[in-house]
Amino acid sequence: MIYNDKAAALLRQVKAGQAPTRNQGVELINARGAEYTAYMAGAHHLKEEIFGDRVLLCSIINAKSGKCKENCTFCAQSAHYATNTPVYPLKTHQEIMAGAKQAQQENSHCFGIVTSGTKPKEGEEFDTILGALREISANYAIEPSASLGLLTEEMAKELAAAGCVTYHHNLETSRSFFPEICTTHDYEEDVVTVKRAKAAGMKVCCGGILGLGESALQRVELAETLRQLDVDSVPLNFLNPVAGTPLEDRRVLTPMDCLRAITMFRYFLPKKPISVCGGRETNLRELQSWIFMAGASGTMTGNYLTTSGRDKSTDMQMFRDVEVNTHAC
Repeated sequence: MIYNDKAAALLRQVKAGQAPTRNQGVELINARGAEYTAYMAGAHHLKEEIFGDRVLLCSIINAKSGKCKENCTFCAQSAHYATNTPVYPLKTHQEIMAGAKQAQQENSHCFGIVTSGTKPKEGEEFDTILGALREISANYAIEPSASLGLLTEEMAKELAAAGCVTYHHNLETSRSFFPEICTTHDYEEDVVTVKRAKAAGMKVCCGGILGLGESALQRVELAETLRQLDVDSVPLNFLNPVAGTPLEDRRVLTPMDCLRAITMFRYFLPKKPISVCGGRETNLRELQSWIFMAGASGTMTGNYLTTSGRDKSTDMQMFRDVEVNTHAC
């Protein structure tokens, strides 16, 4: 069948080191039925070739919430919108360490300290974060990570020196669609932060949110950008609309849309860890377990920044059902 021939040809192309074209990416996103499942099989093969049956788990702590001056239209923490999201200053060193201990007990490979705002607040706040990173690095098997917004070169160096293994900084969407989502800073500032984190010696976890209203071509554009930046891992989130934000009524993704997007990203980034994070419960519904067959190699466990995740025991049963193994630190 021509559909299977196309999928087989794309798999050979990617295994030979050649990226898909934009047209091939859009064609995959638009695939349906047996045409899509052929692509899915190829993505599953690419994932297992690198990661086998292992699933990488990550956890985060929302260490500082709300009052962000950025106007990202999806964000419950933006000061521009009236939401019910809790607002609080940076958590204490002890609270952050308690989160790291729990994440390690739950077999996560990475623990992220996440704060709201455009960039880290220098002084006591940044010092508290650096201190927590040092202690996690020295005393825990789990990898310490941080997501603090835009970075200067000096901040990036200090984070790396404190033992931050991975810096998380999403581009959120494609460059061409970004002005529809945020106007308080430029896309290039995010790209520069990714480059600074890598230059400082940290790995970079960088992805985005799908379902913001972007086109299929713009999803492919984001995948291309991540490939060009050679990011180290890719978190894929799906919009979970929050009341009070401009996107509160936007629901555009079906479970199959999510799976097709995961598959497309796997073809563009065949050797990178791809984790499905925020919004998987509400967008994928009964098809959550399919993410690994679609090409994902990991997922986030526990709660997200401003929304609740799924019960850990339910996730663990899902892993057993689809015969994947969680990665031990």
